[in-house]
Amino acid sequence: MKMLPKTLCLLAVGITFGTQAIAATPPAPIRIGASFQEINNPYFVTMKNALEEAGATIGAKLIITDARHDVSKQVSDVEDMLQKGIDILLINPTDSVGVQSAVKSAHAAGVVVVAVDAQADGPLDSFVGSKNFDAGFQACEYLAKNIGGKGNIAILDGIAVVPILERVRGCKEAVAKHPDLKIVSIQNGKQERDQALTVTENMLQAQPTLKGIFSVNDNGSLGALSAIEASGMDVKLVSVDGAPEAIKAIQKPGSHFIATSAQYPRDQIRLALGIALAKKWGSQVPASVPVDITLIDQAKARDFSW
Repeated sequence: MKMLPKTLCLLAVGITFGTQAIAATPPAPIRIGASFQEINNPYFVTMKNALEEAGATIGAKLIITDARHDVSKQVSDVEDMLQKGIDILLINPTDSVGVQSAVKSAHAAGVVVVAVDAQADGPLDSFVGSKNFDAGFQACEYLAKNIGGKGNIAILDGIAVVPILERVRGCKEAVAKHPDLKIVSIQNGKQERDQALTVTENMLQAQPTLKGIFSVNDNGSLGALSAIEASGMDVKLVSVDGAPEAIKAIQKPGSHFIATSAQYPRDQIRLALGIALAKKWGSQVPASVPVDITLIDQAKARDFSW
């Protein structure tokens, strides 16, 4: 039997393997659904952008939706994602209890479910979020010290999700350390600038001796700041988030806005995605991953950004 030259043999092997490689079907990209409570907010825009950047590095297919603070829409959005065959669901609930049916549906479909920023009821694989109690506590402790530990303050509240509830609980615990400090009003600004402006105007009129306000988020705090500035009252303002516009406001000389407990939205979404991928690939993952916050006052604001 005549033997083929060595080079021809190697070429034949290469052609064989090459043909197999061409014929092989490439793996389908990982399909990731991300449902946000809103995207009309720099905090969630930052989170969405970070997810898109991370998703691109692994060639993932992303489906991103905005619930617009409507839990019925969020549940419907998730159901649509499941119909499209997502592998991973990252959910930022607009209502922690209201999204339970969506979480259950995703779990039943074999989808990895990770809640991010706000806790969700139901069979989650993990939750990634800020230390919201600490955020409220540190902000209100800073406020207390800056108004001499006495006087009347108010809370500009928000929607009933776990992070907001925890921030308020943290604030109340900080206030409780100061016997001469009293919370005289708690009003819901719905975390929206225009709504918070109106609510704060009403609080300032009803409470002429007010010395401080704690806002549960920066978007609402910017509306509150406008109301304080227009009133001419000497009211100090603290908040939570670390949004760029809030950081800029804190830096202004003589600003009523004195501090915000900064979160790290890029870190949260990246951690959530990493944990979801690890779970999909068969790893054990922690039930929750708390992310530190940092109190940013005027001195620290110069060097801080998300």
